[in-house]
Amino acid sequence: MFALSLVAAPQLKPGDAAPDFSLPDADGKIHTLKEYRGKIVVLYFYPKDDTPGCTAEACNIRDNYAELQKAGLVILGVSYDDASSHRKFAGKYKLPFPLLSDTKKEVAAAYGAKGTLTGFLVAQRKTFLIDKDGKILHIFNKVQTNDHTRQILDILKELHQSPDKK
Repeated sequence: MFALSLVAAPQLKPGDAAPDFSLPDADGKIHTLKEYRGKIVVLYFYPKDDTPGCTAEACNIRDNYAELQKAGLVILGVSYDDASSHRKFAGKYKLPFPLLSDTKKEVAAAYGAKGTLTGFLVAQRKTFLIDKDGKILHIFNKVQTNDHTRQILDILKELHQSPDKK
C-alpha cells in the first residue's frame, strides 16, 4: 500500500488568481499560463509517468479528448518527471495533450500540489480548472482516475448553470 502525505502548501480556492508558470513539455517547448488567456485550462497534477493511476487518468482524458476540446478546454498535465520520461509516456499511450516537466517542483508547490509517495517527493494528484481570465474556477482534490473527464465536464456544466457565473 502506498502512503501519500501532503507537504505544507498554499490554500488556493476558487476565485483566486491561478499562479503563472513557465514549464517545458516533452519536446522542450515552454508553456505559460498567460499564453492560454481567453481559454479554459485544465491543469492536472499527477505523481508519476507510467504508473497505474496516472496511466488510467491520462488515458481517460485521451479517450475523451475530442469532447474536452469541443467544450473549449485546454489540457495540460504536470508531474516532476523530465522531458524524456514524458516523451516515452505520451508516445506509449498516444497522449494528444502536453505533459509539462516541473522538475524544480516549484509549480506544484505554488498550486499546493506537492506531496510524497512512499518517501519520494511527487506531485499530488490534483486538478485545477482555470477560467479565461486566469482565475481558479474549481479544484478537484479527489480525482477519479478512471472517469476524470466526466468529473471535469460535470463541474463545467454546473458552473455554467450557476446564476452567479452567467
